[in-house]
Parts: sequence; structure tokens; C-alpha cells
Amino acid sequence: MNKLKCFGIIVLATFASVSAQEIDQVKKAIDAEQFEKAKGILKAMIQTKPNSGKAYFLMGNVYLTQKIADSAKIYFQKGLAVSEEAKFNYIGLGQMDLDENNLTAAQNNFNLATKDLKKKEIEPLVYIARAYMNAEKPDYISALVNLNKAKVTNPSDPQLLLALGDAYYGDKKQNESYVSYRDAFAIDPSLIRAKMQLGVLLKGARAFIEAVKAYDNVISTNPEYGPVYRELAETYYLWGINEPKNNKEYIQKALGYYETYMKLTDYSLTSRMRHADFLILAKDYVALEGEANKMKELDKVNPRIFRYLGYSAYENGNIDSAIIALQTYIANPKNKIIARDYMYLGLANLKKANNLETKALDQTVFDSGVTNLKKAVDTEITMTNDLSEIGKKFYEQKLFKQAAAIYEIAVTNVNSKNYVLDNFYLGNSLYYNNTRKDVIKPNVEELQKADAAFGNVITASPTTQDAYIFRARANNLLEIDEMIIKYYQQYIDVVTEKGAEELAKPAVKTKFIESYNAIAAAYANTDKEKAKEYFNKTLTLDPANEYALQSLKLLK
Repeated sequence: MNKLKCFGIIVLATFASVSAQEIDQVKKAIDAEQFEKAKGILKAMIQTKPNSGKAYFLMGNVYLTQKIADSAKIYFQKGLAVSEEAKFNYIGLGQMDLDENNLTAAQNNFNLATKDLKKKEIEPLVYIARAYMNAEKPDYISALVNLNKAKVTNPSDPQLLLALGDAYYGDKKQNESYVSYRDAFAIDPSLIRAKMQLGVLLKGARAFIEAVKAYDNVISTNPEYGPVYRELAETYYLWGINEPKNNKEYIQKALGYYETYMKLTDYSLTSRMRHADFLILAKDYVALEGEANKMKELDKVNPRIFRYLGYSAYENGNIDSAIIALQTYIANPKNKIIARDYMYLGLANLKKANNLETKALDQTVFDSGVTNLKKAVDTEITMTNDLSEIGKKFYEQKLFKQAAAIYEIAVTNVNSKNYVLDNFYLGNSLYYNNTRKDVIKPNVEELQKADAAFGNVITASPTTQDAYIFRARANNLLEIDEMIIKYYQQYIDVVTEKGAEELAKPAVKTKFIESYNAIAAAYANTDKEKAKEYFNKTLTLDPANEYALQSLKLLK
């Protein structure tokens, strides 16, 4: 009987050891971002050990990482019903509550996960901290509260120190983050991510040479560790932005390292999506379209694939495909729509509306494009930075009304780097739209907007002389004598202040003649002497000027 008891204990111990080994394999696969491999191990575990709450929790966490919330919730809820370590699944549900911004429900779930926590049991606290860090809106302060609580019990646990490094990094406390990563790796040299994160800190500090050396050090330790190649790719991408002369070379290196990352992970849909996001940054749209089509083969219904198809199709000139893909993506109420989704759809609409071959413009499709551009800017104001060149293309085609519609959106961002230039082109577009041969009567509202746009240019850049003359011309069309006199005179004054070299330019002489004649005409009905004075100034520059000569005869 005693022998049987001993045998039973040995069997249980062996069973527990096997479970621990499998969980360890899962954790290593997750850390290496081999999510499909991790799911495969977990599915086998759940079949052979259906009471392992930790297995359900880890499976749910993988699905959360892959942004598949419905599947994650199913596993967490199933995990609550089993007999072993079920409490971990409250943590997964708590993170889902955080994603929904339901902080009270999240805290209730975290409390259930830590109820009756043993004195030296810190793993639930570490996972709760990670839930706060991995939520849609990361909360690094709450993460640190839980980690510091765990640190009191076990200050040298390497997973705790790794999590502390991540939390401090998120909270922008670089020194504390460095110490935590360093200590984690010193205690457990197999914890390769801690070693890699030391390079990530250098990347964040824009110390690119040192960061690459740190990553190379990781590769020498474990050349099969995939995430380090992703970090190398992202480092070279940032390095290329900071050193434009080397941008092309570094982007190619980045793309090569990302391909190595893909090979060492699992080419899963999640990895492909992360790759696709990087290809957007690197502006490799041919590769992006190829990757999007591969993803479509793997999962015909995953909505994010339509985003990638839309972006790449637009950049590769497949406008109809871009519109269909993006409309499909945006129409799904479950999708998280970002500003760039609306921006690309709007740009695709504009391109479809503007047929360069037939020189025909479909105003209805154009209006749809403008609506989508507005949605993009309403979602994220910095999207205005992308509009200047788009507006200029319409301006150069002399499609002034359409150019104005785009520039009107662009100037809603007063902090835009193009704010002054966009206002100038807005004013010009509206002005020229009212000087077309088919215009019978100028549009007062448009010209008032032009006046305001030129006013914005003058306020921001008082020496931009053409803003004054175009503002005067707009008011000339409005036939507001007082403003005609004011702005033409201001043009004259600004140019005169710039000195003889500017005054000697032929184009300036032509504009002075225009200014003197316009001011004189504005004075003609109220102050004939002033009118004569300015017509004579015209004749000083151009003695044969017919308009000035004829006007002076009429004034006598």
C-alpha cells in the first residue's frame, strides 16, 4: 500500500513536471513571437490536461496579442470553469475590461485573481501588470504599483525584473528600465529578451550605432531569436529617417532584417500584419500588396487585410481596387478606423474623379473624396500635412475650385508646417476661380474667404509681398474701394522697404503699375486729386500707359 502511495506521488510529480515543461515551452514560443507554435502546444495541452487553467489563460493571451478578442474571451471563460489555476483567467478578462475602458470591472477581475494569494506568489501580479501595459490605453503607473508589490516578496525574480524594465520604459524612466533589464539578464542569462531590450533603450535614445552593436551581441548569443531582427529592422528604419543621405541604404537593410524575422517566427497572419505595418512605414507598396494578397489566402475575412490591400493598391495605381478594399474595411462597424484609412480612401476618390486622359472631372466622386479627407483630419489633425501636394496638383491643372476645397481642409490646422503656403494657395485658388472667362458675377463668399486666407499669410509672414497684391486683387473683384487702396498701398510699402534691388525687377514694375492704376481708380469717385496723383505715378514708370492716359483725360 505504501509502495502504491509512493508510486502515485511519483506519477503526480512527473505529471506536474511535464505540465511545467509544456508551459515553459509555450512561454518561450510566445516570447519568440511564434504565436502559432504556442497555440499548437496549448491546444494539445488542453486536450490532454483539460483542467489546466493556465493553458486556457495563455491561449486567451495569445489571441489578445493577435487582436482576436472574441476567441480570447472564449478561452478565458472556459478557463474559469476548470479546477486548476482558474484564477489567471480573471486577469485576461480584466485586460479586456481595460480595452473597453471599464476600469471598475477590470479591478474587480484583478481582485478575484489575487484573492487568497499566497505570500510568495507573485506571478498573478506580474500578469496583472502586463495587462495594464498591454491594454489599448497602457497604464504604466498601475503596472508599476503591482510590480513593486510583487518586488517586496521576491525582488530577484527575473520575469518580475523584465516586466519592471518594460513598465519603467513605458513610463519614460530610462535609468530604472536599464537597471531592471540588466539585472534580469544577469540572474537568468536565458532571458534573451532582457538583453535585447538594452538595445531597445539605445534605439529610443537615437544611439543607433550602439543599439545595433547591442543587437549583434544578442545574435551572437542566440542567432535564432526572431524578435531581435525585428528590432534591427525598426532601428535601421529610424536611423534612415535621421540620416536622409543614407535613407535608401538603411531602408533596404531594414527590409532584409524584417524578412529574417518573418522566417524565424511563423509567417502567421499576426506576423504578416506586423510586417505589413512595417512595409507601410518603409513605403514598399509593391511588397505590401504581395503580403496583403498572401494574407487574403490565409484568411479571406480578416478585415485588416482590406486596409493593406487598399493602401497598396492606391500606391500602385490600382485605384478601383483601392476604393473597393477601403470601403469594405470602413463599412465594418467592428473595425477600428484610423485617420489614414479615410485619407487613402479620399485620395483614391480624388484620383478616380480626376481623369487625366480625358481631362474630365467627376464632381460627385470628387466630393466624396473631400468628405473622406475631412473625416481623416477630424480623426487626426496632422493628416493636413499630406494635403498640400494634393491641392497643388489640382491647382496646376487650373482646377481652382477643386484645389480650394482641398486647401480649405489643409488650413484647419494652424500648427501645420505648410500652414502659410496652404493659405496662400487657398487664396489664389479662390481668386483665380473667380477670374475664369465663364464667370458672369464674382462669388462674394469665395472672395471673402480668399481675403481671409491672404490675411492669414500676412499675419504669419508680413514680408510676403504677393499676399498683399493678391489680397488687393480679391478686393478689387469685390469692388471695395477702401480695401483696394489699403492692400495695394501695403504691397507698394513692403516692396519699397526691401530696397532698390527688389524695385528693379521687371515683374515688380508691372505690379507697381497695376497698383497705382487700381488705387487711382478707387479714388476716382471720391478724391480726384488723389486719383490724378496715382495715375501720374503710373506714367512715371510707363509714360505710354493707355489706361492712365485715358483716365486722366476723363478726370479733367
